[in-house]
Amino acid sequence: MLYLDNAATGGRKPDAVVSAVTSAAKLCANPGRSGHKLSLACAASVLECRKALSDFFGGYGFERTVFTKNCTEALNIALFGLLSPGDHVVTTCMEHNSVLRPLEFLKSRGISYDVCPLADGNVSPETIARAVKPNTRLVAVTAASNVTGARPPLREIRAAIPDRVLLLADGAQGGGHFPIDMQKTGIDALALAGHKGLMGIQGSGALLFSDRANPRPLLFGGTGSESYSLAMPDFYPDALEAGTLSFPAVVSLLEGVRYLSAKGKEIPRTLLSLTEYLIRKLSALPGCKVYSAPNACGIVAFSLRGLPSEYLAGRLSEEYSVAVRGGLHCAPLMHRALGTKEDGLVRVSFSHFSRRAEADILADALRSF
Repeated sequence: MLYLDNAATGGRKPDAVVSAVTSAAKLCANPGRSGHKLSLACAASVLECRKALSDFFGGYGFERTVFTKNCTEALNIALFGLLSPGDHVVTTCMEHNSVLRPLEFLKSRGISYDVCPLADGNVSPETIARAVKPNTRLVAVTAASNVTGARPPLREIRAAIPDRVLLLADGAQGGGHFPIDMQKTGIDALALAGHKGLMGIQGSGALLFSDRANPRPLLFGGTGSESYSLAMPDFYPDALEAGTLSFPAVVSLLEGVRYLSAKGKEIPRTLLSLTEYLIRKLSALPGCKVYSAPNACGIVAFSLRGLPSEYLAGRLSEEYSVAVRGGLHCAPLMHRALGTKEDGLVRVSFSHFSRRAEADILADALRSF
């Protein structure tokens, strides 16, 4: 099958990631829970991954780099852990349900939020700044839309909002695809999905946060530290990491970051070129409307002659063995803003390993519809 659904999960991993995960599955110990040599060796790899992630994203130190099972968990830790009754949040219509659904639930806990609209396919810093209130605690913005690949201007948003307001970035689609430096951009909390642009496996994710952000625990349980106490440790990362870590997931992230560090600017260049090429080919198809501009996330969203997107994706899979995604992509407000909530959009998402010939195969298949 031709796999073009990398925005949902990365279909191919670097050889070093596969090798590290295989080795961890064959033999590993519980990092941080025992004092024998194998446990200590695993703990050293976990610490190395924390440092690598913090360095790669301009973070605030390994102790403020917390592992999660996905980006959704990281976002939940940030939202539930940083907000209190009476707080207000500013977010955008570009957000994924992993931001919107927690905020909607938190309304029952005395938290309010406002959603900023779309303008020319993106959100503006000025609109976000106007939505800030005296009780605004946090602004939550995606680093890149999972529907179109559009990138909100995070640095300009940070400059436009008061210093007292925390900035939370959803890096599910942006992480690994283009540079994100938390300290230079002014991001207080960055949630990451390990299994997409970071080249890790499913079940990997992380939350990085600044010394201005001190989230409360979302989960409670064993940490291997201060076991005499019935309360969670009051220091990071232990305060936010109850239970056994997935060591295979952690080492996959470590090798993924190493791979990305070695590739430098090659990955965003490849994805920009691929999306530009496919957009040009799709734009030449009668009745095809493209909703993406060339982007480093590798995402191209389109509709074809008003046909339901899930029907198109189903036919591409069954008749041509091409894997894309149709539907609303867990971002209902973005589709409402684009006017595509009824039928959704077909989303093509390339990876660094994709080639132009794959775009040709997809375009040729669509000509027969």
